[in-house]
Amino acid sequence: MSIDLGSQFMKIGLVKPGMPMEIVLNRESHRKTHSIVAIKGEERAFSDAAAAAGIRTPDQTYMHLVDLLGKKFDNPIVHLHQKRFPFYKTRPDDNRGTVMFETKSGEHYSPETLIAMILSEARKMTEKFAEQPVKDVVITVPPYFNQAERRAMAAAAELAGLNLLQLVNDNTAAGLNYGVFRMKEFTEKSQTLLIFDMGATKTTATIFEYQIVKDKSSSEKYPQMTTLGVGYDRTLGGLEISLRMRDHLLKALREAKKFNVEVADSPRAMAKLFKEAERIKQVLSANVDHIAQIENVHEDYDFRLKVTREELIAMNEDLFERVKQPVLDALKMAEMSVDQVDQVVLLGAGTRVPKVQEKLQAALGGKELAKFLNTDEAIAMGAVYQAAHLSKGFKVKKFVAKEINLFPIQVDFKKQAEKEEEEVDKPRIIHRVIYGHKAPYPAKKMLTFAKHTKDFEFALNYGDLKFMSAEQLSHFGELNISRVDLTGIAEAIAANEGEGVEFKGVKAHFRLDDSGIIHVEATEVVIERPVKEEESAFASIAGKISGFFSGKEAEKDGEDKDKKDEKQPAEGEEKKEEKVEKEEAKKEETDAPTREDKKEDADKDKKDKKKKKDKKEEKSSKSDDSPKADNTTETANKTVEVKPQTVKVPLKVEESSMDIVNMTDSERKAARKRLSDFDNAEAEKAKREGAQNALEAFVYDMGDKLEQEEYQSLSTEEEREEINKQLNIVREWMDGETGPDTKTEEFEERLKTLKTATKEVFYRRDQATDRPRAVEAITQMLNHSSTFLRGIRNLTADLQIFTETEMNVLEKLVNESQAWWDEKREEQEKLKGHEKPAYTITDVAEKVKALDREMKYLLNKAKYAKPPKAKNTTTTSNATKEETGETTEKSEKETADSDAKTDSATEDAEQKTEEDEQKTEESPETPEEQPEEQDAGDETKRATDEEPTDERIEL
Repeated sequence: MSIDLGSQFMKIGLVKPGMPMEIVLNRESHRKTHSIVAIKGEERAFSDAAAAAGIRTPDQTYMHLVDLLGKKFDNPIVHLHQKRFPFYKTRPDDNRGTVMFETKSGEHYSPETLIAMILSEARKMTEKFAEQPVKDVVITVPPYFNQAERRAMAAAAELAGLNLLQLVNDNTAAGLNYGVFRMKEFTEKSQTLLIFDMGATKTTATIFEYQIVKDKSSSEKYPQMTTLGVGYDRTLGGLEISLRMRDHLLKALREAKKFNVEVADSPRAMAKLFKEAERIKQVLSANVDHIAQIENVHEDYDFRLKVTREELIAMNEDLFERVKQPVLDALKMAEMSVDQVDQVVLLGAGTRVPKVQEKLQAALGGKELAKFLNTDEAIAMGAVYQAAHLSKGFKVKKFVAKEINLFPIQVDFKKQAEKEEEEVDKPRIIHRVIYGHKAPYPAKKMLTFAKHTKDFEFALNYGDLKFMSAEQLSHFGELNISRVDLTGIAEAIAANEGEGVEFKGVKAHFRLDDSGIIHVEATEVVIERPVKEEESAFASIAGKISGFFSGKEAEKDGEDKDKKDEKQPAEGEEKKEEKVEKEEAKKEETDAPTREDKKEDADKDKKDKKKKKDKKEEKSSKSDDSPKADNTTETANKTVEVKPQTVKVPLKVEESSMDIVNMTDSERKAARKRLSDFDNAEAEKAKREGAQNALEAFVYDMGDKLEQEEYQSLSTEEEREEINKQLNIVREWMDGETGPDTKTEEFEERLKTLKTATKEVFYRRDQATDRPRAVEAITQMLNHSSTFLRGIRNLTADLQIFTETEMNVLEKLVNESQAWWDEKREEQEKLKGHEKPAYTITDVAEKVKALDREMKYLLNKAKYAKPPKAKNTTTTSNATKEETGETTEKSEKETADSDAKTDSATEDAEQKTEEDEQKTEESPETPEEQPEEQDAGDETKRATDEEPTDERIEL
């Protein structure tokens, strides 16, 4: 599944076997769902129910939570949220410094916990829609999310019990949706696309490049999408336009009437104004004016006001002027001009405002604004394609999407002092950029600390952010990501001391994963030590033998693995960057970052390999012109060069977050328990409501049925009085004694009592309903079996394939069944509806099955048995021609009659078999299991094979 988690709405995509990618419908059968959760005591509400609760109890309905992820309480974005929604009671978290929502009951919820509730509800909706469990998910996030924000979203997914496959940027998901359905349109010539997305709280502009590329190793061609530039505005969106319209309505309301209680102090009144402002904004996108009207907006006052589009534009003029800036930033980052952009596509509900389109078109030099992407669903559909690609259960067409890192990440550490007395002075800080601005990811990097022989620490921080505006920097948050402490270095070096041992440095391995989150994967001390003579001789022999058989393959595999580890995007730029860093490192210190492409051995090892390879090539070239004996002598005199042994000792790593402290284990455990308590309470509530509804439905339904003529004929007056008495007791109990505290078991117990009291009436009704079908079934079976019996009795001796015992068994069964049926049918005709029936549906079913089983046995024998052929004798007597002709004619006639009878019997048997097979699903015996002769024991055997039947068997 995929979740396009917007600030105001979320859309859910689903892909499963046998079903194309599609949007999940929520409980109200809508294709988009409010990203809202309402909490009141032990009850929660989502989607439309939560939106409705936002009018009644806005202070208990939490919305626009995505903007608060990974931000400290003093962040300007948090202050803006408090200004927009002043009725929330918030405070800083004592441990993490993030936002905490406080409820009336005194409970506190973090944004991660509240979003986990929304994600969990999305999962429940998806599982109901898919009719199977779903755990794997791809969640979209804005491209400007930093490390703290991405970790917070990943934590929310974990709390919701989801297996997060990837956090994909929402602009990338939209680009994927555009590309995967247009693969055939792409060529080796690149084409560019600008996607402008204005949502509820943010605006982004992204430039993508599409083209067909060729894999160097396999020569495979496939489409590729590369992100070239991104521009964004965190606070520009449709929400701000709606809030300004709300303030406009508030001002007019204050002028229209003077209230005892200030309107702004009433959360309910402000929620009503905001809801109407949202509606007015949408209507004015297509109309020049409209009437705003709210019933009982405040203190029983009905409010009406005419609003025009000109007024909407005037109150948001400064916002419309900001529309162009994200586009300009994206072009600057991509190092492109407007003319180089092939197409511009609109996305997001905010782009429906005509003034936004006008300003955007002016910024793009009058370019046409395309609208062929689904504004609401494009992101979710692109993300679900990525989810299918990442899942092991699906195979999709190859489409490479190259993400870029917006905010550079660097490693800061203290320079190792040459002498101990130098440590007293202020140490110099070395900065090494490992993931630069616009660097592709996912990617792995390695950094070598060549002179650090003691325990030390380094910091992961953001690099140069001069490309960001002052406002963007203020919204960004902390510039420090984490601090990493490495311990055990001196001990590792001491444990490997010896003659010829060389310290090669401390290596740290980093990974920027698919979600754009950085990890310190491993750290180790690298030491080289010489190999002993005995080990050298053995290693050289073993190396020759293994190299003879697998040298080429291993070398080839190593090269392929290296190529696989290296990420092709911007490879030249990365190598250039590393080269610059290495040159700087030589001037300052030998510590320098390198690619993690299996370059973990020293440079000396590379040179040794190169020398060996050159010698092998030289030797190979000489062997073509030299005699074999000379070649042997040369090989014998050659000295084998042995590499030193590389020892890697893992270090203990302790990483501490510096931006936003991650949730502790105890905090995560407490959050999961709270979510589990909500789930259990809601499941119990649903079960209780189901039991209550079932009891109420039975009481009203049964009371109505007792008045119907059908049920009156099937029950006595005393029975109806007793049932009505029980129903009245339950009615009085439900009207006067039940309440929210009534347990589920009480409803279930009373329903069980009522069903016991009405069991006999419903039994008679079922019997009366099914009796006509039973009568038809046994009548047809008796007719068919009797006809079949007469047919096989009339067969001549030379055509007879059944034994006398078999025919007697069938005849006895038919006669007994006919006699039983005549007796029971006559008895039933004399009975009334409320009396015990003379026979049950089960009795009829047993008789029908017995006859059907015997008939199938004989019909199967008729199918595969071959009757003996009539013998044609030739006479050589002196009979007359007339006698001979008469005899021949008679013989042919008898043969024809016999064949006709056999064919008729066989056709009747086959027809009867087809009819019987439609009435029962019992499998016939195979021909191999048919005995040629049947004795009296077969009847007993068939009787014991009979299976028990249900009361209401399908006939």
